[in-house]
Amino acid sequence: MTVSHAPGRAMLAAAWFGASLAAGAANAAVTATAATTAASTTAATPLRDFRAPALTANGDRIAAIESEAGVPGGRPHARIVVRDAVSGKVTAEYDPCAGCSYDFPNWSPDRRSLAFIGADAAAGTATLWVVRDGRPTAAATIGGVANTARWSPDGSRIALLATAGAKKQTGAVEAGERLVGEIGINEDAQRIAIVPAAGGAVRMVSPDATYVYEYDWTPDGKGFIATSAKGNGDNNWWVATLGHIDAASGALRIVAAPKMQISLPHVSTDGRTVAFVGGLMSDFGSVGGDVFTVPLAGGEPVNVTPNYAGSFNGLAWKGATLLASSLQGERMTVTAIDPQLRSTRTLWAGAVTANGSRDGRIVFSADGGAAASVFETFDKAPWIGAGRVNEPVQITRDNDGAAPQVAARSITWTNEGYRSQGWLVGPRQAQAGRRHPMVVIVHGGPASAATPRYVGAGESANPLVRELVERGYYVFMPNPRGSYGQGLAFTAANRRDFGGGDWRDILAGVDAAIAQAPVDAGRLGLMGHSYGGFMTMWGVTHSTRFKAAVAGAGIANWISYYGQNGIDQWMVPFFGATMYEDPAAYRRASPIEAIRNARTPTLLYVGERDVETPAVQSMEFWHGLRAMKVPTTLVIYEGEGHAIRRLEHQLDQRRRTVEWFEMYLK
Repeated sequence: MTVSHAPGRAMLAAAWFGASLAAGAANAAVTATAATTAASTTAATPLRDFRAPALTANGDRIAAIESEAGVPGGRPHARIVVRDAVSGKVTAEYDPCAGCSYDFPNWSPDRRSLAFIGADAAAGTATLWVVRDGRPTAAATIGGVANTARWSPDGSRIALLATAGAKKQTGAVEAGERLVGEIGINEDAQRIAIVPAAGGAVRMVSPDATYVYEYDWTPDGKGFIATSAKGNGDNNWWVATLGHIDAASGALRIVAAPKMQISLPHVSTDGRTVAFVGGLMSDFGSVGGDVFTVPLAGGEPVNVTPNYAGSFNGLAWKGATLLASSLQGERMTVTAIDPQLRSTRTLWAGAVTANGSRDGRIVFSADGGAAASVFETFDKAPWIGAGRVNEPVQITRDNDGAAPQVAARSITWTNEGYRSQGWLVGPRQAQAGRRHPMVVIVHGGPASAATPRYVGAGESANPLVRELVERGYYVFMPNPRGSYGQGLAFTAANRRDFGGGDWRDILAGVDAAIAQAPVDAGRLGLMGHSYGGFMTMWGVTHSTRFKAAVAGAGIANWISYYGQNGIDQWMVPFFGATMYEDPAAYRRASPIEAIRNARTPTLLYVGERDVETPAVQSMEFWHGLRAMKVPTTLVIYEGEGHAIRRLEHQLDQRRRTVEWFEMYLK
């Protein structure tokens, strides 16, 4: 129930970024300012968008998906760009399919070849491209969708996740198929497939009735470790098991079936042990938890990072050691884990957002000595950082001309024994004597975290926050209990308590933000999407503190929602039972039960074909607000899923949001 997130920004590490960033960090204090700031008059600098970096085994080159960033949702066609990992100089570019979008690139073990998948949505095909001697060649094409190309350890084969004849794009946030005719049969099945590295026929390997979410080769190249489940792929990740799949026969053997969500499975270099990230997670792809190990032969997983005060979101074996990325409060870290001693050692930490590969937020060389990722902060546009694992440096300068538009600081507070953290964003220049409205944006999830995204001029990056700040608002993004960044116990602390302690943490965080910025406590707005949409609905039915609200893809009634959505499995770990077994727990958390208390003008929006939070939930809340004579508007975006993808819809949603807050807070 979330959209993507990444870790935070407050104390920049000079070893990573050099003197120029250290100087920029001095501007991080939030100050009061006029509604019109330098941001509104600064010409927008075209931004370079970097995604999915892949590092060669010896750390000398980086391949990434790059494009010139445009307006929201209007990402132009991208290409695969190869750079020198020291100088950042572009050494090659590949773009074999002008109508395709590209998936994560992957280097061959010998560093000579590069594999990536190009998806042609118009044709309904996915092609595996292999670059040799500087020339991309189509190794195989399937009718459907595919992702996550991985070379075999000996470099002779390439595996990928393929869905032949897919009825929808992969992932529950994508628009669902039309529900007509007999439903619930012939579900999409994402399977491991193998293609010869030289090209040839696609051989489906994993069982045809099993949906594979993540996988990796075993070191001997004879099989795979994978997370998988039978049935609908959107719905069953929360009950996925850890299994070994034989590359020759396709036979699946269960290695472990822990009562938690599992992600990022990898086998140790000696082939004996599997490591994975496990914990309470609400969305595939939004990962956070502790690191567990289990024998490949099977057994009970062991937590090798007990009591770790953070959330791991990346993992790689390097000999007998594990290298991992994690979110600790506002900081991203690189941490070495000794699974035998169950000890951790921080190699680097910095308050930045990092976006890496399928295996985590930071990618590593084969020996673990070098690292790379794409970084950004609220006031510095994305860049690629690479180098030694404890002191990488900025190697791209494409976005250095993008000036800071906002100031931001990390806010921490304690409530009911829990330490929470959040981000307060405001204008860069002070204007004495003014108090400003503030919009509180609650992240999705609930297992997720609000973390920095660069706020750029014009339409280039994070335009909603930019426009709110330009108009004189402060923006507060809290990470209450239930979020990542403080450890497993903190993430699980809102279990069976949605709208309870997490809501009280948010209110305490609002008080902490008001104490540190010139905010008018009488002009507060509340908004969020997905779980944030639910919390917005909860807020306006349990408080009159907020004078305007915008709820995107929220949940009004957990009872009716249970039977309407396409991902009901996600709720069981959080409520402790199905709705049929314990309806009272679901009813207690339903905003519609307190609709008679609502007084706050509320704008609602949702995608027409939202699998995760169906449009009828927003309609039910809209109907209740109208019955209570509360000002409300509901917008349902045609053809959209949980993530609003089309440019015209994104622009409309943003315009309506800003106008709503302007109407009621100004």
